[in-house]
Amino acid sequence: MSERVSREGLSVAHQLAAFIETDALPGTGITPTQFWAGLAALVAELGPKNRELLQKREDIQTQLDNWYISHRGVDFSYETYQDFLKEIGYLVDEGPDFKIETQGIDPEIAQIAGPQLVVPVMNARFALNAANARWGSLYDALYGTDAMGDLPPAG
Repeated sequence: MSERVSREGLSVAHQLAAFIETDALPGTGITPTQFWAGLAALVAELGPKNRELLQKREDIQTQLDNWYISHRGVDFSYETYQDFLKEIGYLVDEGPDFKIETQGIDPEIAQIAGPQLVVPVMNARFALNAANARWGSLYDALYGTDAMGDLPPAG
């Protein structure tokens, strides 16, 4: 189990605190105290709503589990299933059209369509490829060449 440290009333994994304070924040103009105070404020503000949403998710999951159990061996009816999903609030009617406005976002993110890859973050090569997918991966470009010199001796 990870050692925990206290930051502005939050209990945080030691490794996460160290990463934020020594790797992520330097050069941003944000002090660790500012960061943790801001995060604590967000947690305090959004925590109750998050707990409410998690409870709603748990309630819906329980209803789904019970429905599946009670309908074992019963011929599947798409209409019946869809009615059930609407009844429990899992499916809702489509709302009116809307538009999201953004400011200060690079055009490559906000306006220009490009590939988006979902990959396991524990695989560094996959994550790097996903991050570079829009422009092609520099790593992949170099991977199959001798541009970086000879391989080190084996062993």
